[in-house]
Amino acid sequence: MSALLSVRGVAKRFGGLQALSNVTFGVGDREIVGVIGPNGAGKTTLFNVITGVYAPDSGRVTLRGMDVTGWAPHRICRLGAARTFQIGKPFAALTVLQTVRIGSLNRIADMAGATTHALGVLEQVGLAAKRDVEGRHLTVIERKRLELARALATGPSLLLLDEVAAGLRPPEIQEMIALVRRIAAGGVSVLIIEHVLEAVMRLSARIVVLNYGEVIAEGSPESLVNDPRVIEAYLGEAYSLA
Repeated sequence: MSALLSVRGVAKRFGGLQALSNVTFGVGDREIVGVIGPNGAGKTTLFNVITGVYAPDSGRVTLRGMDVTGWAPHRICRLGAARTFQIGKPFAALTVLQTVRIGSLNRIADMAGATTHALGVLEQVGLAAKRDVEGRHLTVIERKRLELARALATGPSLLLLDEVAAGLRPPEIQEMIALVRRIAAGGVSVLIIEHVLEAVMRLSARIVVLNYGEVIAEGSPESLVNDPRVIEAYLGEAYSLA
C-alpha cells in the first residue's frame, strides 16, 4: 500500500518537555489509522505537526509524495489534509451552510459553486435539514457533524479527526462510526485520535500507540489488546480481561 501520509522520525520539544520523539508511521490510500494513548502522550501535538501548526524540531512529514515539513497550515490544507478539533467551536452567528461554504472556497473560487458543493457535503454528513440554523443552536453531535463537514468541504484526501466521538451518547457513537466509514469508503483516508475505544477499535485497520511522545506499539486492534506495553500504558488489565 502506497503511503499517502508519511511521518518519519518526527520530534518536538516545548522547553523541558519532549512532546514527540522519533515518531514514525504512515497512512495509506483509503486507510483508517487510529492514534491512541494516555492524556499527555503527544497525540494532538502530532496532529499539529502534520497540519503545520507546529514545525517539528527534526524529522519529516510527507503528504502525497511532497515534503510538507514546516509548511503553513493553509498550504497543507490546499494539498489535501484537513482536520477537525476535539472541541468544536462553530461560528456562532453563521449558519451551518455559511460555515461549510467557507471550507468549500478552499477549492472552488465562485460563490455559487461553493454553495452547491457545501450543500452536497451537508447531505453527506446528515446536516442538510440544519442548513439555515446558526452554529450557536446546534447540539453536541450536530457540532461534531459540522466539524466534519467543514473539513470535508476543503476536498481532502486525508482527514484528521480529533476525538470525533467524545461526549456522544452510545447511539450517537454508532452513528459517527457509520459516518466515518462512509467517508473512508468514498476515497478519503482517515487518521483518528480517539479515547472512545469502541470507536477506534471498530474503525481502524491499524492503530499507533503513543506514550510520552514515543510510538510504543503499532498494529491491528486485535494484536494490541494483548500487548503488555499497551495494557500497561493505556488499556489497563481490566480492559484486556474484558
